Amino acid sequence: MTDREPARPSARRTRSPAPWSSLVGPTTGITVYGCEPDEALLFHELAPRFGVVPTTTAEPASEATAELAAGNRCVSVGHKTRITDSTLLALSRVGVTYISTRSVGCDHVDVAYARSVGISVGTVDYSPDSVADYTLMLMLMAVRQVKSVLRRADAHDYRSPDVRGRELRDLTVGVIGTGRIGAAVIDRLWGFGCRKLAYDIRPRTSADYVPLDELLQRSDIVTLHTPLNADTHHLLDRRRIEQLKPGAFVINTGRGALLDTEALIRALESGRLGGAALDVLEGEEGTFYADCRHRDLGADRLSRLQELSNVIVSPHIAYYTDHALRDVVENSIVDCREFDRRKQHWV
Repeated sequence: MTDREPARPSARRTRSPAPWSSLVGPTTGITVYGCEPDEALLFHELAPRFGVVPTTTAEPASEATAELAAGNRCVSVGHKTRITDSTLLALSRVGVTYISTRSVGCDHVDVAYARSVGISVGTVDYSPDSVADYTLMLMLMAVRQVKSVLRRADAHDYRSPDVRGRELRDLTVGVIGTGRIGAAVIDRLWGFGCRKLAYDIRPRTSADYVPLDELLQRSDIVTLHTPLNADTHHLLDRRRIEQLKPGAFVINTGRGALLDTEALIRALESGRLGGAALDVLEGEEGTFYADCRHRDLGADRLSRLQELSNVIVSPHIAYYTDHALRDVVENSIVDCREFDRRKQHWV
């Protein structure tokens, strides 16, 4: 398990952009769905360098918006909206043969169904430092009980916290998945002097690799960096969460469904775990990236987590830096351009 390609079905990935001069040729048109204003500026700035003409829209890809891709073989989509099978079929009918998703994962697209209607799917890489930095920040916030401290300070209660913080050098950190992001997390941990354990089917870093159950039993902090697929869904299920050390912390900047959320909540509410920091959440669709200030979320899992003083929740933004965004846009452009060039060559 890594933060690289999912085990099934596989999707092609662009690693880094080729020199723009090697790509210029016949113009490629792409339709960019779910395009935020800052992304749109970058698409229109960078695309001409690669002989690409972008059509950007803030609307997500759907049956209703598929016509916006008419005349373009390639489209770019974000990770914030699930691409339904009916959308894939509609895109296929207007001539789309390639989807580049602006994310390292493609669990929001049924790749097998896309292939069955004649559409290939590719993912793109971006700076792993964005998520790695954020992961370390969440670790430090969790072990120093920062949420509780800030809540009290916001209420003008400046007394010392009830629970003393812990230092990373005294702890063991278990990293599950050591692809580009997991490896970058391990690189950062060296500076803190903590013990580092890792689990991955393909060891590739200097961390101490151990079986998953052993990692869970020995780690004070467990951080998740695997892709979400059939093999990793609820990777930390009730049984494995029960294996965690009393007082352990769970960090997730990967995908929400890597965790059995209900089992995690029960372990937190019982006081068995020391806390959690979650940038992703099972069932986050429709809530994350939306203004929910005036929406009654009821007693759902998100509300239960946020009531806990030792749980930090952020809305899937670990990746969101200026450097990473530029990487995503440029690699998505190159991804589509390279596919189109190959398609022209085959024809």
